[in-house]
Amino acid sequence: MAFLELTGVQKRFGEFAAVHNFDLAADAGEFVSFLGPSGCGKTTTLRMIAGFERPTAGKIVVNGADITDKAPNQRNVGMVFQSYALFPNMTVADNVGFGLKIRKRSKDQIKKRVGELLELIHLPDKASRYPWQLSGGQQQRVALARALAIEPQVLLLDEPLSALDAKIRVSLRNEIRAIQRQLGITTVYVTHDQEEALSLSDRIVVMSEGRVEQIGTPFEIYNFPSTGFVARFVGTLNVLSAKVIDPGAGTLEVAGQPIRAAKPISGGHAGGMITVALRPEIIQLGSRADLNNLSGIVDDVTFLGSIVRVRIKFTDGSGVISFDTFNNPHLAVPDRGTAITVSFPTEACLVLDQAEAAAAAAPEDLDAA
Repeated sequence: MAFLELTGVQKRFGEFAAVHNFDLAADAGEFVSFLGPSGCGKTTTLRMIAGFERPTAGKIVVNGADITDKAPNQRNVGMVFQSYALFPNMTVADNVGFGLKIRKRSKDQIKKRVGELLELIHLPDKASRYPWQLSGGQQQRVALARALAIEPQVLLLDEPLSALDAKIRVSLRNEIRAIQRQLGITTVYVTHDQEEALSLSDRIVVMSEGRVEQIGTPFEIYNFPSTGFVARFVGTLNVLSAKVIDPGAGTLEVAGQPIRAAKPISGGHAGGMITVALRPEIIQLGSRADLNNLSGIVDDVTFLGSIVRVRIKFTDGSGVISFDTFNNPHLAVPDRGTAITVSFPTEACLVLDQAEAAAAAAPEDLDAA
């Protein structure tokens, strides 16, 4: 039996449906991220688990107990907010111990627990400081310790790193994951940052317009997206128009050049047009007889630090495709205007749903990602 269960959870604000029939079963100690664009319902779902919003329909169960209609203070749930929400007139120690004080724990118990948590978040020497005397990363550590102080059954984090700069975000997310694993606490993490979700999670719930698009491991979400939205939202993507040659054999034509998908083209018919997608990092320079091959002219070369992105324009003017290669001091990058061929395996060819083809990202969206 799952430790945290959401069954048919819905939330309406008047006529607007913020969350539609949300289902999730998370195991004890699992780290689950809600990933999606702003307004997709991920924070609303988190707030329903916390008790700050009441579901319009559905049920929320933690460790076998129905908490759907319980008030926030009647749930053993810890919450870390995006804005830290620390009490400015309290010291770090008092902030961390606040929940324990409300629960009328003894002073000795509070002191012991606060000391343990300050050690855990690597701030044992900051107990007497006030929030304004701390950096943003330190304040978020204190907010995490305060949420953990009450020994919650479930830890909820609402975009806790969005206000921090890039290097601190990477460092702190690693610390959050290490602490979560050490404590074995079931955790739900809300983010719109795909890198955070992919690096932190045991499983990811991708959401769009209040609906669950896909639930899976980071590997499954990235490599085997089940919808066009997931394919476009998670990672960078080449989106190409393809003509169906033989749907049963999975053979296609892109820019007048034959390629093959790993599976038959369901719903396609010979001569029809579909949309296919390719991850730029799975494409390699050079022709291979056992792989799909596409040829074109180098249109642009972009240095992105650890990787170099090469954009190729098809000679018939039907579009462009980009591929990524790791940067190194000896990398030979083709010049603009050079005719080149790239190759990729059949399983890399993602066929997007016909209904979503019209909404597929334009090729130039890859370079803006």
